[in-house]
Amino acid sequence: MLFWIIVIVAVVYVFRSTSLRQQWITGPAFKLFKRVLPPLSQTEREAMEAGSVWLEADLFKGQPDWQKLYDLALPELTAEEQDFIDNEVTELMSLIDDFDAVHNRKDFSDAAWQYMREKGFFSLIIPKEYGGKAFSALANSTIVSKIASRSLSAGVTVMVPNSLGPGELLSHYGTEQQKDYWLPRLASGQDIPCFALTGPEAGSDAGGIPDTGIVTLGEFEGKETLGIRLNWEKRYITLAPVATVLGLAFKLQDPDGLLGDNKHIGITCALIPTSHAGVEVGNRHLPLEQAFMNGTTRGKDVFIPLDWIIGGKDYAGKGWRMLIECLSAGRGISLPALSAGNAHLSAQTTAIYSAIRQQFGCSLYEFEGVQDGLAQLAANAYKAEAIRRLTAGGIDLGQKPGVVTAIAKYHMTELARESINIAMDIHGGKGIQMGPNNYLASLYTALPVSITVEGANILTRNLMIFGQGATRCHPYVFEEMMAAAEPDFQTGLNQFEPLLFKHVKFAVGNAFAAFFGGLTGARFVRVPKQDANKRHMQQIHRISKGLAFCSDIAMLMLGGELKRREMLSARLGDVLSELYMASAVLKHFYATGANPQQQPLVDFLIRESLVNCEAALKGFCRHISNPVVGVLLKRLLFPWGTSFTAVSDGVKTQLATTLCTDDAFRNNLTPLCYVGREEDDAVRVLNDAMTAIDNLTPLMKKVRAAQQAKTLPRKGSIFQLREAALAAGVLSESEADQVAQADALRMRVINVDEFDFSLDSVVNA
Repeated sequence: MLFWIIVIVAVVYVFRSTSLRQQWITGPAFKLFKRVLPPLSQTEREAMEAGSVWLEADLFKGQPDWQKLYDLALPELTAEEQDFIDNEVTELMSLIDDFDAVHNRKDFSDAAWQYMREKGFFSLIIPKEYGGKAFSALANSTIVSKIASRSLSAGVTVMVPNSLGPGELLSHYGTEQQKDYWLPRLASGQDIPCFALTGPEAGSDAGGIPDTGIVTLGEFEGKETLGIRLNWEKRYITLAPVATVLGLAFKLQDPDGLLGDNKHIGITCALIPTSHAGVEVGNRHLPLEQAFMNGTTRGKDVFIPLDWIIGGKDYAGKGWRMLIECLSAGRGISLPALSAGNAHLSAQTTAIYSAIRQQFGCSLYEFEGVQDGLAQLAANAYKAEAIRRLTAGGIDLGQKPGVVTAIAKYHMTELARESINIAMDIHGGKGIQMGPNNYLASLYTALPVSITVEGANILTRNLMIFGQGATRCHPYVFEEMMAAAEPDFQTGLNQFEPLLFKHVKFAVGNAFAAFFGGLTGARFVRVPKQDANKRHMQQIHRISKGLAFCSDIAMLMLGGELKRREMLSARLGDVLSELYMASAVLKHFYATGANPQQQPLVDFLIRESLVNCEAALKGFCRHISNPVVGVLLKRLLFPWGTSFTAVSDGVKTQLATTLCTDDAFRNNLTPLCYVGREEDDAVRVLNDAMTAIDNLTPLMKKVRAAQQAKTLPRKGSIFQLREAALAAGVLSESEADQVAQADALRMRVINVDEFDFSLDSVVNA
């Protein structure tokens, strides 16, 4: 007994004595931390500090705040924004023939280009005082989604000037002189912008751009001027072939010290008229045969004055932070918008086609294999809208959440890929025969564009989501890294020491909470809703605790090596992503009135997320460096084995049937799907055919009754028996004409385009 008293007193004494504690405990821990942590470059530090953390931080810490989520007042579209969508967007769509643009012109008509310029489609984010629309992120997203459901090429064309580019960079960082000159020109469409970042040697690694600028004296407008001599080669630049003003990112150097002592100033952004001497633009790429303008720009020994730097010379070297902050916001608006339009179009058109198209005497949606795909399409459409609205809403609330926008970019583009693949599978031959009546093919062929741009999906998943999440969302790691970066050891140790004890307490608490949640199924977790979603919230809370603990274990065991263990860290990123997306689904459900008809969608999606989380966490446990630790972690997180299962086949059948037979449910689920005003619009024909067939319901009952009475043959649909029903007096002349009209529309849906032998013109559609 005396021995243990002495031990306890000794431990207390060591912990209370700063010198002894730092000598024997925190000092060695700090040395270990500094050794395993890779050097933190200025570029990495700026990337970490850029933007903000938001709801994802609560999820990463194991502390989801449901009340904060549900109380979050997300912005809605203003009357002006809704009017623009209802009128200008609709009119633009009537001016775009996507098939003609993609397969014939490789461009839009002059009328479409002129309309986009005049009506402000390139100035959605420019402030009103400069002639722009100053629309919200939600409006920007909704406009791009609507356009993309009609024409992805048009969606990209509108998206780019309203994402990362001169308009946004000038609005945030430009000098007053730059804003006064350029923003009105951009707002009126007098100038078309592009932004050149990506080059042959720098794709996803934007920080590694080789393009250079040297501070030097040169001649400008007949006078000797202090400026920059630029050399660059860029590719994949959307709108470059038609741009009149070029935003350019390059690495600025000042070898002669003309601006100060810093000779390697860093990444800088400048604005250059494409008419300026030495600027080359014009050569086009052909991205999967889409119609949007995309191409190259080059420059050799191009001299520009210093005041062409965006923000002026004070912003020399600040380009990387500018790009990171603007890119995170744009990534959360543009590509999720394209994906949401894709998901809504896929769900609406496939549901209607499945109801109209028959095989073996049954509508396609009556086959269980098709129901499986249709249920996923319905769930994806709901999920896409939930993530889109929450993410865009957060940006409108002033957030610049780099982690959330990376999640939205990666998972929504992958969701769109899944949706369009299902849609193509169900449409079969209808989906693969190109022509004006094929509403899927252009989206299908263009999908990889979204997958590869603004950070290729492999990079986004494997490096960005967890990499940024671990440093920005964790309550202590970023500050610990800053302490480790301190050049003076004692200063860093003094900063590190209190963080270490808080970190240990945090990790131990999460371990106990995760284990107790696993043992009890999280039934004792308090949540604000006592309805059908109570268990969903409790289980999300449980997984959130598990993620927090596993993240600490990963960083403790692997340190800087975790950056290179991409497959391992990506699994933790997947868990964070699934938790955010599940939270978005719950927020969307309650924000839109908690419609009981949508509860099966919520159940489908939350259970899908939980299954994915369990698979990712078990994969993490299986592949972590120490197998013993992996087994213990798995037992801690899932003490009873498998915890989560997907929804039943019955729920999928219910969702598929409702999607195909309930017009109100389908239209409410797919509001972003554009339906043309013209009678020959392919999606309009699809909807008109569905309406016409629905209106035949009373006549179908009469025909079935006649079949049962043996007045008409037992086999055959109302379309096949129309003439016999008319002859037998089952249908009147007007009723038979109604059937014929519906049948004509039905066949327009089923048939595919035919071309002459040269493929120059459609001969039968």
